[in-house]
Amino acid sequence: MLNIHDILETINMIREENLDIRTITMGISLIDCAGDDINAVCDRVYDKITKKAERLVSVGDDIEKQYGIPIVNRRVAVTPISILGGRFSSEDYIKLAKTLDRAADTLGINFIGGYGALVQKGCTVGEEQLIESIPYALAETERVCSSVNVASTKAGINMDAIQKMGDIIVKTAALTADRDSIGCAKFVVFANVPEDNPFMAGAFHGVTEPECVVSVGVSGPGAVASAIKRVGDCDLTAIAETVKKTAFKITRVGQLVAFEASKRLGVPFGIVDLSLAPTPAIGDSVAHILENMGLETCGCPGTTAALALLNDAVKKGGVMASSHVGGLSGAFIPVSEDAGMIHAARIGALTLEKLEAMTAVCSVGLDMIAIPGDTPASTICGIIADEISIGVANTKTTAVRVIPAVGKKVGDEVVFGGLLGSAPIMPVNTYSPAKFIARGGRIPAPIHSLKN
Repeated sequence: MLNIHDILETINMIREENLDIRTITMGISLIDCAGDDINAVCDRVYDKITKKAERLVSVGDDIEKQYGIPIVNRRVAVTPISILGGRFSSEDYIKLAKTLDRAADTLGINFIGGYGALVQKGCTVGEEQLIESIPYALAETERVCSSVNVASTKAGINMDAIQKMGDIIVKTAALTADRDSIGCAKFVVFANVPEDNPFMAGAFHGVTEPECVVSVGVSGPGAVASAIKRVGDCDLTAIAETVKKTAFKITRVGQLVAFEASKRLGVPFGIVDLSLAPTPAIGDSVAHILENMGLETCGCPGTTAALALLNDAVKKGGVMASSHVGGLSGAFIPVSEDAGMIHAARIGALTLEKLEAMTAVCSVGLDMIAIPGDTPASTICGIIADEISIGVANTKTTAVRVIPAVGKKVGDEVVFGGLLGSAPIMPVNTYSPAKFIARGGRIPAPIHSLKN
């Protein structure tokens, strides 16, 4: 039972500590829109999305006003687009991407996800055509987000797909070079991708999901950082308990919003993703949480251990607060979207290699990291392969969202604005994995995947 202290504490989290609902995301199945005629498919896709989600923004506004809980984004995730047209050309898929963008503009949402494919065991002809279209689709749209799942613990790692990903990222960076290569900020490469993730850029509506659902992604790094600061010089067990209690309260807010949105929209409640999603705003940083535990700066020795404590405590506290927890759920470490991470990267305390180590114990992976624009595609493939292997070996979701910023070198910065923030260009190991990547094929699934 909540008491008056809990209520007042939650109000203070909202007013003073940047607690918000990061997104309400509606998942919409487009399987019944599939067909051979691209124009007919585009019409069906546009009509279905705009009809199903026509009240998404207004309902979010109403809930925000009634409860005083900030809801930052309203988004839509759709069935992986590669499923809709096995015979489509890359040009056809680009037309579909523009249809998604037009639907998002009509609805007034900030992002629409699902322009992607699931290729952990191999590519169909249609999936190959969609993957080839990704750079152009992201360059020619504003709100479309794309993801490709290239590996799973059950299937192993599709190195042929990873080889394509390096080329796709380099081409996307070039096509959006006039905007600090922002197209790459809308593209994620996954292992073990969840089918119910409400967060962009990796959100899509899985084929095992119902016709339509509404899910919520919460955020509250500032509230957790403040709670740790208040408990003072206690031991790590007490810090873990503090994080658990705070995560419970944060997730209850998400559960309330998800329940209300489901009821008012007349669609099933999907999940609450209880991730700590930071922003560039001061006081809303995962890095600052770790520093409040006693680290001089994020990235110093001890950072991975502190992050492991945080991630575990967030999940333990949050899972009791919602009837359905899913998505990514944990602590995000996107460099450009976290004020503390940005500072640590600028002063050299946080390196690409340290970030990779941190991803073994937290949500997602190498996220929103800007690297030199002349980084070879093979090196980007090597970065992806390393990160994806962590996910496959540990039976967890990992991902890569890197931005080879055209014309930028180490010491420069990219500036995207809004939630995407800004980031210093981080150095990359210049020794080449090109011959290893060129071998192609598949890295077999680990032995612990054989659980039948």
